[in-house]
Amino acid sequence: MSTRGGVEETLARLAPVTLEEVLASAALQTRVDRKYLVPLDVFAAVLEQVAGHFSVLEIGGRRLFRYESIYFDTPDRATYHQHAHDRPGRVKVRTRAYLDTGDCQLEFKRVGRRGETVKERYPYPLDDRHRLDRSARLLAGDWVGEAVSAALLEPVLTTTYLRTTLVDGDARMTCDLDLRFEDRRGCSYGPLDRLVVVESKTRGALSRLDRLLIAEGRRPVRLSKYCVGMAVLDPALPANRWNRELRTWFDWTPRRPWESAPPVCPAPPPRPRWARLHGGASATQPALPGGGVQQAEIAGGRLRTRLSAPHRPAGAP
Repeated sequence: MSTRGGVEETLARLAPVTLEEVLASAALQTRVDRKYLVPLDVFAAVLEQVAGHFSVLEIGGRRLFRYESIYFDTPDRATYHQHAHDRPGRVKVRTRAYLDTGDCQLEFKRVGRRGETVKERYPYPLDDRHRLDRSARLLAGDWVGEAVSAALLEPVLTTTYLRTTLVDGDARMTCDLDLRFEDRRGCSYGPLDRLVVVESKTRGALSRLDRLLIAEGRRPVRLSKYCVGMAVLDPALPANRWNRELRTWFDWTPRRPWESAPPVCPAPPPRPRWARLHGGASATQPALPGGGVQQAEIAGGRLRTRLSAPHRPAGAP
């Protein structure tokens, strides 16, 4: 059975919970979020270990649901720059469509000074999800403050993915597969079929799954789907804050200010190194300046790299 099939088989064994139960027990609108980037096979193994402790959201017999989020920003990407420069009070504005049920929400998110996330959501017409109507802009104006002009907000990025939601007491874990990004030009990246984006939502303390992921060598990362999608589709945007994650997981390379923009969508990068190697294989990267070689391997779900010094003849400096 494939790794993806193993995930679906494990999900099928979990006790189901209804949407009403999820909202009653784990609808945390003021919360601490922790995000992890997890290879699919590692996620499958961790899910198997916690299967006896978690319930899974089920609606109409489904446990994996199609999501679409459309993010709004200004022409100068004001909200993106708030996140890229880690500014207090940074915000996001998006519509989120639940494609399997036909529901849609208008959502506003703000990150507080202590890292807590506050979110407000309002029902929104599914057919209008690609634009903000007058009432939506009024709400946005109250939410984003003076740093962002609500009148200039426009759709800039669409993300799609499959999501399953796990519940353990008052902790909620969302697990996103097949993540794909597309911008206004029609440029796209994905779907990422070997990567799972896991996000825990708790009142502060680590959940059971947080502790297990950390024990497996996964560490929380500070990035968002919006910022990842914008950065990989427009390498000229500042992204130093997520440099390591973007290079490791998405084969991202920044475009320098003096480099000209490509006339068309950037070519999709090769399969990221961690995905090519996962499963215990190893590979040698091209020679580095000076003749050194960077080698990478994955063992136990952990990416390790080492630099081999170039061979130097006896007597060489």
